[in-house]
Amino acid sequence: MPANTVSNLESRSFDDPDEKRRPDKTEVDVVTVSGYTLARMRFQPGWSWADCIKPVAKTESCQSNHVGMCTSGTLTVELSDGTRATVKAGDSYAIPPGHNAWVEGDEPFVGYEFLSAAEYAKEA
Repeated sequence: MPANTVSNLESRSFDDPDEKRRPDKTEVDVVTVSGYTLARMRFQPGWSWADCIKPVAKTESCQSNHVGMCTSGTLTVELSDGTRATVKAGDSYAIPPGHNAWVEGDEPFVGYEFLSAAEYAKEA
């Protein structure tokens, strides 16, 4: 695997993002630093990929690869083969394409993503 390198010192705030995506019950704030695209994802209680993102993605399941970390809330992810995992505050995660997901409980899920940020929740 090739090494990633950074050549410039740069800092960006998700509170002043390059792009905002706002499907139903979804806030995706996107920043680019030194050529890397990152996202802060906020999903409100009642959010599910099938209800909120599927109409935007126009696929039967989420086809994004996700690598990130959760800072609050709880998200359950189910792969197309039925395998499930729950992601909670303090967890890092990797999720392959072919899944659905939904927020558990009354607290919004907040995650920071390093892999799917450039395309997630964009109109197909």
